[in-house]
Amino acid sequence: MDNRENPNLNFIREQTKAKPLNKKKLIHRLGTAALCGIVFALAVVIVILAFSSLIVKVYGDKLSGQNNPPELLSNNITEESSSTEASSTTTPEPVVPENTPEVTIIEKDWTLDDYQTLQSQLYTIGGQANISIVTITSVVTDTDWFNSSYETEGTESGVIIAETNTQIQILTQRKRISNASKIYVTFIDDKIAEAELLKYDGNTGIAILSVDKDQLEKSTMASIGVAVMGTSSTVLRGTITIALGSPLGTSYSILTGNITSTTNQITTTDGNYSVFTTDIVGSKNDSGILINTSGEIIGFIMQDYSTSQAENTLTAVHISELKPVIEMLLSEEDIPYLGLQVSTVTEKIAKANDLPTGVYVKSVLMDSPAMAAGIQSGDVIVAIDGEQISTEDAYQRKILSLQPGESYKIELKRQGAQGYRDVSCEVTAGILQ
Repeated sequence: MDNRENPNLNFIREQTKAKPLNKKKLIHRLGTAALCGIVFALAVVIVILAFSSLIVKVYGDKLSGQNNPPELLSNNITEESSSTEASSTTTPEPVVPENTPEVTIIEKDWTLDDYQTLQSQLYTIGGQANISIVTITSVVTDTDWFNSSYETEGTESGVIIAETNTQIQILTQRKRISNASKIYVTFIDDKIAEAELLKYDGNTGIAILSVDKDQLEKSTMASIGVAVMGTSSTVLRGTITIALGSPLGTSYSILTGNITSTTNQITTTDGNYSVFTTDIVGSKNDSGILINTSGEIIGFIMQDYSTSQAENTLTAVHISELKPVIEMLLSEEDIPYLGLQVSTVTEKIAKANDLPTGVYVKSVLMDSPAMAAGIQSGDVIVAIDGEQISTEDAYQRKILSLQPGESYKIELKRQGAQGYRDVSCEVTAGILQ
């Protein structure tokens, strides 16, 4: 049938008309393609330059066939390129910041003689510092089953820490002299004098002995010296240290080694202290000091503060953190005591555990002033005597400023059914016996 005769089939004869060309869109597409090509070309150039620099640094020696160091090879390449390309610009010299320390690397093949020389120098430092070391003998009187009295002796080391017009003052541990009826001190020249317990701190366990100068001959006074206290905060892991005293139970021993850790902490009553661990062999009965290569005290050996993992090596409390307590004892002041073990609640800890910031009470010592005042484990101390307390260090400094026998207001946060609430306590500072 002819389509012309059937009007219903006229659509078959319709033709599709081509869409008119949009010149603006065409120009836009061409511009986009050109820009992408430029970016791609720049990326290729950057990658090639980076890899060529790396290849020169790593394989420069092999490519040149010479054993020149990388810096010499770089200089040769620069010279060649400048001679062949007259139009190239001069490479600018690198800008060196002012006050930049010059690092000099000295290569040396160490021999056994070198090591022996180094060890001898360390022992010389230890020998010179030994003039401040003393041996303390405590005599304890007791009775046996038959009511007969007898005496026992114990020894440990001490260090001359100060000197007055009339006395020599010695730092030691209290635990071996607490029940002594008599205390004797042996100096470096083997001269012996009787000593008295001047003051002690029940919190840390350190004590100060005093020896009257009237007991000492001029030769003894000339042979001894006062130890110099250094700074513990500058000591790093790997620092060489020298142990003096009786680190292996023998008086005037000298042992050398390295500091293996500086950040371990021990918690005592009303204070936390940092301790050094070392690779120097030790035992529970060790006593003495750690010094640096300048002969200054950096740590006081206290094996009671060692962990189970470090009980066979020497452990010492940072001398810088003990200084405030030592100075108070030398002045014959009593060390204040509340009876708390605390830790800092930082903002991070507070947010993670829904706690107020301040000083968290981990435990309260039995029959302590803090327990008598009603302070409980889990409380968060925020102020003492009107002073804001936000860290354990601030708490410890504040406690040392209190006067035993005086009462102070402590403000804290205590958790209840509706969250933390404000609580005030009145506590009387005491002395830990």
